[in-house]
Amino acid sequence: MTQMQPPLETSPSEPRNLPESAVPARGGPSMGRLVGVDLARGLAVFGMYIVHIGPPLSATDGVASWVRYLADGHSSVLFATLAGFSLILIAGRRKPKTGLAGRQAKARIAIRAVVLLALGTALSMEYGDVIILAFYGVYFLLALPLVRLRARTLAMIAAGLAVVTPQLAFGLKSLLSESVQQSVNAYDPLEKLSDVGVLDLLLTGFYPTITWMPFVVAGMALARLDLSATTVQRRLAALGAALTVAAYGMSLLLAGKDALRSTAEGGKSSAGSEAASSASGFFDGQGSASELLSAGPHSGTTFDIIGSVGVAILVIVCATVLMDRLPLLHRLAKPIIAVGAMSLTAYVGHFVVQSAAGILTGESSQVSWGPVLTFILGAIVFAALWSRFFRRGPLEYLLNAATKPAKYIR
Repeated sequence: MTQMQPPLETSPSEPRNLPESAVPARGGPSMGRLVGVDLARGLAVFGMYIVHIGPPLSATDGVASWVRYLADGHSSVLFATLAGFSLILIAGRRKPKTGLAGRQAKARIAIRAVVLLALGTALSMEYGDVIILAFYGVYFLLALPLVRLRARTLAMIAAGLAVVTPQLAFGLKSLLSESVQQSVNAYDPLEKLSDVGVLDLLLTGFYPTITWMPFVVAGMALARLDLSATTVQRRLAALGAALTVAAYGMSLLLAGKDALRSTAEGGKSSAGSEAASSASGFFDGQGSASELLSAGPHSGTTFDIIGSVGVAILVIVCATVLMDRLPLLHRLAKPIIAVGAMSLTAYVGHFVVQSAAGILTGESSQVSWGPVLTFILGAIVFAALWSRFFRRGPLEYLLNAATKPAKYIR
């Protein structure tokens, strides 16, 4: 669910109100295409708001049910995919940075990873294991060796991980006894601080690294492609549709009508601790191997990963094409694009404001769409006003400042 993309650093000569991820790499595609990425981020932010603040699926019907279902799981996967995209923006998009520039880019990514790990741990102390930022820190560190690879190689790695890691995670969880977990957690400072320890980050948490790295690597592969080329856009759209239909269709065929069942159908908010626990599906180590055939949100199966990547590709490609070919829609979408350009601020801010406003999560309080619509409108207004005066969002500015020491790498 949730997630934050490091901004692309720009030179002082660039307009300060230009969304950072809209700045093209030298020789790369036009900035219009990358504005589509910020639009996708903005939509992912709103999806996370729906999951965390909106009513559960059991309290909705009709179109509202479809909106709630699509937001559950898919918004966080879209975030993770876009996180991988952002790593390549830092490391050099069409042509990877090498030499000194390459070392400094890797240092910036590593610093971001540490900052996000620390920030995520701090937020988890207050808001629980639904916070994704600490997981992001681990994703970034593990992605460092891959930032210079070609798109085809990255795509092959993502596909291999999607096929192998769910089965590996299932096997490891079945072998991980409670006594072993307690022994590891007893020496884990992160577990003592926030109840989200190393085991959670790697294997047992809400966004376990072992099954979420395919999303990040897939995003890295997308970033290496020329999204301005019509041929690439068509092929990606066809690929996204094929992955979505094949994964979910096969899951329904093999596992039956409940194969796509959402964890939200139990009536609990995905933001609550109960949902976080149940959302792990068979990964609680007590499920049967047959659950590997399901494809529900956060089930972490091969079908779930492949289908969710397909959805993420479709959203990114559609947003890119719409921003490029419909100028009027581009102008109308600027406030949402601004939210996407400061997605870290929007993500952290909605937890802080939610607590300050006394808005509770859980079945008894999730009965109205009013609060989530208010949060969405508030994020749009804040981002639109802030972007008129500043090039980066508040937290994006601090994150960028934290990476300044990378320029001393030699």
